[in-house]
Order: sequence, then C-alpha cells, then structure tokens
Amino acid sequence: MTETSLDIFVPYWGDPDYMKLTVDSVLAQTDPRWFLTIVDDAYPDPTIEEYVAGIADPRITYFKKPKNEGITESFRTSIQMARQELVAVVGCDDVLLPNYVKTVLEAHDAYPDADIIQPGVRVIDAAGQRVKTLVDTVKQRILKPRSTSPLLLSGEKLASSLLHGDWLYWPSLTFKTDSVRTVDFRDEFPIIQDLALIVDMILQGRSLLLVPSESFAYRRHTESASSRLIVDGSRFTGERDYFSLAARLAHAQGWRRAELAARLRLTSRLHALSLIPALLRSRDSGAFRTMVRHGLGT
Repeated sequence: MTETSLDIFVPYWGDPDYMKLTVDSVLAQTDPRWFLTIVDDAYPDPTIEEYVAGIADPRITYFKKPKNEGITESFRTSIQMARQELVAVVGCDDVLLPNYVKTVLEAHDAYPDADIIQPGVRVIDAAGQRVKTLVDTVKQRILKPRSTSPLLLSGEKLASSLLHGDWLYWPSLTFKTDSVRTVDFRDEFPIIQDLALIVDMILQGRSLLLVPSESFAYRRHTESASSRLIVDGSRFTGERDYFSLAARLAHAQGWRRAELAARLRLTSRLHALSLIPALLRSRDSGAFRTMVRHGLGT
C-alpha cells in the first residue's frame, strides 16, 4: 500500500522575505511526507528562485510561469500539477507550524472520507506575532462550530454555517486532490472565490473535517487586496452578487436553510455596517452609499 503524502503548493508573488519563511516552515515539518512546489507567477525579483536553488532537497520543485497570470490562475495551476492524494495551496506569506503535515495526514488516516481538512489556525501580524482582530474573533469564537475533537461536517448544515459567515482559512486547508478537481474557481468572484469553490464542493456532497489541533499561522495584513477593496466598497458588491448566486444554487438543491442564510448574508452585512463610521470621517460618499446599501440588504 502506497504511503499517503501531501502536495504543498505555494503560488508566489510578493515579499521574498515572507516567502523564505514559508519555505523554511515546510522544511521544519516533523513529518517528512511532503512535496513542495513553488508556482512563481513571473515575479521580477530572482531572490526566491536563487534561494530555492540553494536548498538541496529533492522534494522541492520551483516552477516559474513565462508571464504573470494572477492568483486565480496560479491556484488552478497548483491543483492541476498536484500528484499526491492530498493537496494544500498555501499563501506565500503564511507559516506552517511544525506539526501541520503530521496533523492533516493523521486526520486523513482517521477520516479517509473527508474531502477537506481544516486544522486549527493562529493569526499573526506582519511581524509574525500572534494577534487578535475583530474579524478573526468572530470567525473563531462565534461562527466556527466548537469541538474539542475532530468534527466531520457536510450537507446543508455545513453550507448554511459558511453562508452565515465564512469561518474557514483557505490557505490552511488540505484537500483530497481528486475531490477539489471536480470543481473550478469562479472567475467572476475573485475576492470570495475560496468560499464559492468550497460551497460548490459541498453542493456535490463533499465533506469537511474540522480538526482542533493548531498547526497553521495565517498572516493578517491590514493592506491586503481584500482590505483595499473594502475601503471603496467593491468587495461588498462582489459579495452581494455571489450570495445571490449561492441562494439560487441552494434553492435548486432544496436547501431552504442554506438559501435563507445566503439571502440574509448577516455577517457580511454587519461587517459593512461596522465600517460606516470610518467612511463618514473619510467623506467618501460613494463608498458610504455602497456600505449602507449592502448593510441594509437593499
């Protein structure tokens, strides 16, 4: 019987220093059953290519695209290139804790039918220090189902939970390769494409295993792409369009609770309303109107 290994893909475009930390965190894994592939999206700085070339480890592959194609295409490339039974697509500024590979492989052995594995996540800031933000407190303390042991979720209950509020951390997820290949990223929803893909998997009958063991460090930046889109309200326009689609998909599945969750989109609306005081101070009338419209569900 072939031993299960984990394919770790890192789409790369960004700060070389963060990327080095990501690579180093893979090398520091206590379980050696991993393969690392860096998908360089034609980043102009050769630092990472040179850094990887200096690492004598046959488990590491460096692949550079001839031209920049964007993060969605890098995600697609990663999934297409995967050769192992399990695959993770990690952010190029995130950090795998030393027990990550061990945690997800043991979870897979114990729950072989689980299509997605969500391990425990700590949130760090730009300096790598553990941090508590309002967004992450809501995700981890309110939205995420609570369990001190692995919890297998699927069907309408899981879809409803995620449509009320997405408590997953995409870069930390491990997927069954064959399962994630049955869906594709929706290009029209670039900021919420991770949730869209996972909901599509759930609609197919796929399951998610929630593992409490903390094994991943997710870096929260205040100047991320999604944060900048929040300022002008365009993120919420995209979210509103997606939740409208999700409601229709849930309706077609006969999932009334999931349809209601998508139509209410409570967490997304509360997020928009929480930003209104700052927008009043900035006097950005266009963004203000977008936030009010989204927050009130009009």
